Amino acid sequence: MSDNFRFPGMLIQKLKTAQSIAVLTGAGISAESGVPTFREAQTGLWAKYDPQELATPQAFQRNPKLVWEWYAWRRELVNRATPNLGHLALVELANLVPQLTLITQNVDGLHQQAGSKNVICLHGNIMESKCYAHGHFVAQLPESDAVPPKCPTCGSLLRPNVVWFGENLPAHALTTAVHASQSCDIFFSVGTSALVHPAASLPLYALENQALLVEVNPQPTPLTRWADEVLTGPSGEILPALIKAMQAA
Repeated sequence: MSDNFRFPGMLIQKLKTAQSIAVLTGAGISAESGVPTFREAQTGLWAKYDPQELATPQAFQRNPKLVWEWYAWRRELVNRATPNLGHLALVELANLVPQLTLITQNVDGLHQQAGSKNVICLHGNIMESKCYAHGHFVAQLPESDAVPPKCPTCGSLLRPNVVWFGENLPAHALTTAVHASQSCDIFFSVGTSALVHPAASLPLYALENQALLVEVNPQPTPLTRWADEVLTGPSGEILPALIKAMQAA
């Protein structure tokens, strides 16, 4: 996409007058930074494992060492990545509008690295840990040869601070995300498959409340037919061009 990509005038005008914008991001925006998707990470030693059989409380109970080592491998992949132009454009957009709520399904922390504030992490953060027994948050891993390490507060095993299959999303994060979706003027769905609930319901809440729904994605999704504006392509190209068009208008 070139710098002279033409956006609908109505969209630019709506962006310039919007009081509140909600943005939901998914795996697509991180993929542009080289972060493999959930299944794409299953290479090498991990190719024989089904990720849905590793990312569960039951898997951790059966073999905590295996699950911890798998997440250590995924953290290593994330550590190689840096925020891309799509992440940075969302930081800039937040500076151009009165209120922007950034909601992400990603667990890689790239939005925070890019400079976004108060990110709502629906599925947690893979770089953080908490204890399995009581959920004590652990900001820094203790120096230990144990795999997994133990919680410095209660001595139970540490686990990644992510939402596993069969677990509920963090209540406060979900409540905040729903409220932002129901009260925004414009809702952006960026790089998400629109398949994973309850996140996939958020753009529909926005639609029910007459928000303008904008989808940014290289491929169609189940949400595409509901969107007011469909911007087809990678977010790292579309979002910076959109910012430029706003500033030029």
